[in-house]
Amino acid sequence: MSVRSFTGFTPALGHGVYLDETALVIGRVALADDVSLWPYVVARGDVNCIEIGARSNVQDGSVLHVTHDGPYSPGGLPLVIGEDVTVGHKCLLHACTIGDRCLIGMGAIVMDGAVMEADVLLGAGSLVSPGKQLTTGWLYHGNPAQQIRRLTAREFEMLRYSASHYVRLKNRYLQARSGGLGLGK
Repeated sequence: MSVRSFTGFTPALGHGVYLDETALVIGRVALADDVSLWPYVVARGDVNCIEIGARSNVQDGSVLHVTHDGPYSPGGLPLVIGEDVTVGHKCLLHACTIGDRCLIGMGAIVMDGAVMEADVLLGAGSLVSPGKQLTTGWLYHGNPAQQIRRLTAREFEMLRYSASHYVRLKNRYLQARSGGLGLGK
């Protein structure tokens, strides 16, 4: 794992955080309790801040970044990820806001200023264009992402299950790292 300070800012890690040895976390990044960043995730809070809420997970090869303060983006934009969020493999989240209990499918891209409200399911390979708002309780998919249909009760349950599954899995990895057993099941 690589945690690096940048311009006087050091990443803040909550209790029970799991960072894979290949993950890279730089600068103004705050990871709440039980967050997990899996192999080859990069969270680069160099020109603005990244905040990830409790029990959220970011899977292999995903990139998290922000927008700087400049003439075309006054004040810049942070990246804020809520609680109990699952970010699938190889996603790109750039200076956007992700609400609680969202699931972002593999290979999705969410751009600057976009907002995913709580309880949204974003299909794999989707592109959420800058400034777009995704409404609570809906499935979105496509390039550009379009509202497809309301989530079912089972899908709402799956959003919570996904986050809790990754908390259990990262706990097994932490146990194995500390010399205990844990990856056998």
